[in-house]
Amino acid sequence: MSTNLQPIIGLEVHVELKTKSKMFCSCPNDPDERQPNALVCPICLGHPGTLPVINQEAVRRVIKTGLALKCQISQYSKFDRKNYFYPDLPKGYQISQKDAPLCRKGELLDVKIRRVHLEEDTGRLIHKKGHSLVDFNRAGIPLMELVTEPDIRSAREARRFAEELQLILRYLGVADADMEKGQMRVEANVSLRGGRRVEIKNLNSFRAVEKALEYEIARQHKEGSVQETRGWDSLKEITVSQREKEEAHDYRYFPEPDLVPMRFSKKAIEGIAVDIPELPRARRERFTEEYRIGEKAVEVFVQNKDLGEYFEKTMSELRQWAKEEGRKRSVKEEEFFKLAKLCSNYMISDLRGLLKGAGVSDEDFKITPENFAEFVLLIDQGKISSKIAKQVLAEMLSRGKDPSHIIEEKGLSQITDKTEINEIILEVISKNKKAVEDYKKGKENALQFLVGQVMAGTKGRASPEETRQALLTKLK
Repeated sequence: MSTNLQPIIGLEVHVELKTKSKMFCSCPNDPDERQPNALVCPICLGHPGTLPVINQEAVRRVIKTGLALKCQISQYSKFDRKNYFYPDLPKGYQISQKDAPLCRKGELLDVKIRRVHLEEDTGRLIHKKGHSLVDFNRAGIPLMELVTEPDIRSAREARRFAEELQLILRYLGVADADMEKGQMRVEANVSLRGGRRVEIKNLNSFRAVEKALEYEIARQHKEGSVQETRGWDSLKEITVSQREKEEAHDYRYFPEPDLVPMRFSKKAIEGIAVDIPELPRARRERFTEEYRIGEKAVEVFVQNKDLGEYFEKTMSELRQWAKEEGRKRSVKEEEFFKLAKLCSNYMISDLRGLLKGAGVSDEDFKITPENFAEFVLLIDQGKISSKIAKQVLAEMLSRGKDPSHIIEEKGLSQITDKTEINEIILEVISKNKKAVEDYKKGKENALQFLVGQVMAGTKGRASPEETRQALLTKLK
């Protein structure tokens, strides 16, 4: 088969919404419940004679997501019954939406979104020792389904779409969308141009989305395709045929008779739109323009929303300092951008490294933005060296005190007395005559060694650059 055919990829993404109760009953929606079948009632178990009631917050969250994805919001929408038999489907049908979804025609990362609709989740099958058990705790949880147009052309592009969607859902606060917990599940439809479409299931990570599509595209180039559903085997890293793909008419959809259609006024939709926060794309653009800290740093603060907000609070303190300093002297714009870069560097590398080592999350630590801003200024003004800065930051993290207090208490302020530094330099030269000779023979590494010895003698309290210049003067 030709290897020049272009992949045609569409995604179906299911997301469990973060609501207090399930979609059509008052049972708690608690993904952390470990006791099987503890969160169930006659409604979500599909007992005869029970009537569902629509969870209005779930509806609101789907509309909010649709607005964030530039969708057209339907002023008329309804639920339908999707009929199929499966052990984890207690009613023998699923309440879903077919021809009147809540949202249509959106866009994300230049990929067109066909629809975003609302349905109920199924239960969960657990296979143990040759037996299949059913846990219905998940049955009835509000499940949002997003379907893209077949606009995606590579495995990498599919992964980027899924990652950006997860980020948007978390910014909106509509879902945690943790793929490892099954709160966000991706299915991919892929074909080579002109070929039959294959659906891939069991994609429970972004890596799985990318790897499964890479494998399947290569397989179809080699073997061709039939319309079928395949599963992803993460251990063997291959797709495996599961069954022939059902067509939509196989589900025998018909309007849900127990639920009235939903109607939304423009005013109600506008009221939901007001609650949409700044989204990842807008935040990237604003951070790039406002702080000029570089693409990689911006992405860290976008991906880690809480850390990004902490950075902004710190920069607000530094902006206030620049404003007050501006009354005494002219503070150039470049000086503020320099502080922003220094702040982001220490926050992303040193602070996050210490947090990781201490097992502390990005949003749960003791250092106030005011103290971190003071810490950045001390470094910028040359009052502490980079080596001492690491010690001070570690103390700030463990004790929650301001940096000036720690520096004074520990005697960590930078040495400014040139006589003291010169004495240490002379002592280092006296004790390291071979390194001095090597430097005079043109070996630059010898100079770095001597600088290191002087810095060790000052316990890191001297300026590395001033130490280097003073050492060069003595070695002439």
